[in-house]
This record gives sequence, C-alpha cells and structure tokens, in this order.
Amino acid sequence: MGNFLEEIIEKDLAEGKVDGIITRYPPEPNGYPHIGHAKSICLNYGLAKKYNGKFNLRFDDTNPVKEDIEFVNAIANDVKWLGAEFEVFFASDYFDVMYECAVKLIKKGLAYIDDITPDQLREQRGTLTTPGQNSRHRNRPIEESLQLFDDMKNGKIADGKLVLRAKIDMASPNVTMRDPVIYRVLHAHHHRQGDKWCIYPMYDFAHPIEDAVEGITHSICTLEFENNRPLYDWFLENCDFDPRPHQYEFARLNIERTVMSKRYLKKLVDEGFVEGWDDPRMPTLAGLRRRGYTPSSIIEFCERVGVAKANSEVQAGQLESCIRDELNISAPRAMAVIDPIELVITNRDDNYSEQIDFEYSLGEQNFSRKISISNKLYVERSDFALDPPPKFHRLKTGGLVRLKGAYIIECTDAQTDENGVVSKIFAKIIEGTKSGQGESSIKAKGVIHFVDAKNCVDAAIRLYDYLLTAENAGEDFSKRLNDKSLVVMNSKLEKHLDDAKKGERFQFLRQGYFIRDEKLNDLVFNQIVGLKDSYNK
Repeated sequence: MGNFLEEIIEKDLAEGKVDGIITRYPPEPNGYPHIGHAKSICLNYGLAKKYNGKFNLRFDDTNPVKEDIEFVNAIANDVKWLGAEFEVFFASDYFDVMYECAVKLIKKGLAYIDDITPDQLREQRGTLTTPGQNSRHRNRPIEESLQLFDDMKNGKIADGKLVLRAKIDMASPNVTMRDPVIYRVLHAHHHRQGDKWCIYPMYDFAHPIEDAVEGITHSICTLEFENNRPLYDWFLENCDFDPRPHQYEFARLNIERTVMSKRYLKKLVDEGFVEGWDDPRMPTLAGLRRRGYTPSSIIEFCERVGVAKANSEVQAGQLESCIRDELNISAPRAMAVIDPIELVITNRDDNYSEQIDFEYSLGEQNFSRKISISNKLYVERSDFALDPPPKFHRLKTGGLVRLKGAYIIECTDAQTDENGVVSKIFAKIIEGTKSGQGESSIKAKGVIHFVDAKNCVDAAIRLYDYLLTAENAGEDFSKRLNDKSLVVMNSKLEKHLDDAKKGERFQFLRQGYFIRDEKLNDLVFNQIVGLKDSYNK
C-alpha cells in the first residue's frame, strides 16, 4: 500500500480531477540543499516519475538581498546528482503576472497600501487568543492604493516606507490570514531581472501564483506550511486562477545532532566553524557528497524514512546504515594505520622483505592481492597497551597476536619517551605460523592490521563526529557545537593508495569506510562512516 500522497494522487487520477501529475521542488536560492531537502526532492520527483508526470525545479527567487547565482548552480547540481530529471523555472519570470494579480486584488477591494512598520505589524497582529487590530489605512480608497502601488513600482518610495497588504480578516483564528503583507519596497539588484523591479512579492503570495502558472497539480510541502494553506487557497481563488493547484503537507526530515536550518548552516559557514557549504561535516548534499555518500544511499535513506504526517526525529544511524550497506559490497579493502606507532621485527634483518596474500570478499566475489611485509611495520597505537585491561587480545608485552594475512608475532618489549609515552614496539615472528600454510599449534586470539614501513605512503585522514554534542538537547545550536567534530590524523597507508583517484572509496580494514577527498590535491581521505563492529564502537 502506498503512502497517503500516492493515495490522493491515485484518487485524483481515477476521478478525473487531473489529467496528469506535475510536481515541483521550489527552493529559495539562498543556500545549499541539505539532507532534509533531499527528502522533498526524492518525494516530488518520485511521485512524478511513478505516475508518468512532470517534475519542475523552480527557484523561488523573490528576495534578491539573500540570493546568489552560486546557490542557483549548487541547487541544480545537487538535484541532478540525486538523479532527478527536471525542467528549470524561476519565480522571477512571473513577476509581471504577480504584479497584475496584486493590482487585481486592489481593484477588488481585497488589498491596500499601508505604512505599517514590522514592529507595528507584530503588535497589531494579535495572538492566538486575541484578535488583531485593523490598520488605520485598511479602508484606504482603491484609487489611492493603486496610485501608491504604482509609485512603489516606479521607484518613488523608499525601502520600508510602504507595503501592500491583503485585506482578509484581522480576527481570523488563523494568524496568517490577518492581512498579511504581500509586497514590499526593495531597491535591490536581482540576479536575473537586474534593476527592473523596486518591489518584490512575499513568499506566501508568490508561491501559489507560481504553482498556478506552471500548472502544478499537487503542491507538496512540509508541515510548517499547514497553517498557510487557507492563505494559499485564498490567493488562488481571488486572483481567479482556474484550474487551481492544491497544497498537501508531509512531515519534514529531522535528524538527531544535525543542523537542519539554512539560516544556521549559513552561520556556520560565515563564522568559519566549517570550511564551507561542502565541508564533509555539513548535512548539505554537497557536504555529504564530499564526505563520500552516494545518491543511491541518500535515496534509500529517504525511502526507509518514508512519508508521514507527523514530525519526528530520525536517528543519524539510519543514514549511516544506508551508505554502510552499500559500501560493504562495493568498496575495495585496503590497510591504513590511522594513528601509527613503529613495530620492529627483531628476528628479521633489514634485508627482509616478503609478499603475502591479502584476501577479502565483496558480496559473493572473492579478491586477492599481494602486500609487502618487512622488519619494520606501522601498527595502530591503540593496538598496544603497556598495562592492558582484562581480555585485551591485541599487542602487550609477552602476548601473541596475528598480523592480518601474515604471521603470529610475540611482543617482546616497548620503548618509551621521556614522558612515558610508547614510541616503538618490538616483537618477533613465531616461525611456522604464516597464514594459509597449514594449522599451527600456536594460536593467537587477536588479529591486527599493519602497513609496511618501507612500502607505504603518508596521508592525512580526517575523522568526523557530529556537528552537535548530545548534551543540552533543545538548546540553541551555537551552545551545542562540537569542537571535536573534525580530527586530522597523520597516517600511514598502503603504497598503492597514493594512486587512488579523487572520489574513490575504500574500506580501511578494521577502521571504516573512507573516500579520497575530491577537492584537495594532497593525499587526504575523509571518513565516510565507521564499521558496525569497529573497536571504536
């Protein structure tokens, strides 16, 4: 059984209310799309595709002060990256239509020019329990409002001096119906219209007109616009549109410990907490792409979350699970030591070098390649303990551990610096314990990975945590910023990873999934997601 939106569409088609389906994604070009927007994109495009309809990408560019062509290009790129096929439209192309609609409302006595300030507007609007107060200009003569509106359009009025308000009902229980502002004076250069306009429509007025002009059949938006639906219908009815689109609301996507507001995301960028809109810590699609997420993993996540009528918060692990499941059967395996410490094999000299088999499976396919081992290796610092806890099955003095694909070794000693920090480990190979050469009476409970110190490459590995801490949930995001959301490690990797292509993904054994950064020329790998059973979990 489909979701409630599919049921509505199928009923409308069956009853002949619509001939075909046209949906849209209507972003304001004032920021980059984030994972919450992905749900809307996937939903609207998915419905259009399922019912052989049309999907529009329409930029709601009605506020030139906050808009930029950079955001237009970024949005189009991200929607395309998700696999959507679309035709591009701009709200600004309908400014003439919107102006004529505003004039029509004035002539009908349904709109008037007011000189109210934003503070006065908030004061006079009332509350949920008390009605608003009529403006002293509410009954301004129609001809006077028409002339003033014309003066606004022709640049004769300064910013903020006059507004055009719809004349609806200041006592309405729905506060959005209390004579909302529908046009304001704004002498600003528009990225498409240049300096043609000195007035710009408000979103609530422009949006239904845009839908109507494009023939949108099902205007699907998130629940915060539910109270705006009567206003949406009022504008369409009184501007004499026929046929009229209909608005439907679904629950927005909220993910724990994730900033899901363009305003706050912009603040993170502007104040330098992140490196940009495509910082891999950001929940933007550009950030997730650079982090290593794939379009298919994000689409799968949106499908798993589903379409609901009530807002809720999704665990971040659900998104991580989608990319982990995909990479588990597609990402080649390699060995990388993120926090390296040198391990010296004492019973092999400097001339020792050997090739061993490194075997792994991807889905139902088995792979094998050669990796080198010498008398000097790098292992993870966390794989050794001078004073190990109970049931520690990795390196410890006198303990046994197997090197992945190679030999069992016995740790014989460790060297510390003046601060007591271990700087070097010493071990010996237990003869006759090479992997794949038969059973040995000697067993090791632990297996660790390594990198040959004589055949490796240096790389920066970026480890990521959530942008927000788990503490103080519900407080302003600025009080929850996680100063450990990025940790950069100087690491040692297998030599062949020096040739990894930008954007190539790997599973680093026992560490997680990583992608070579697409933007930086240096050898940098971004952590995509950890392993389910990693030692850090």
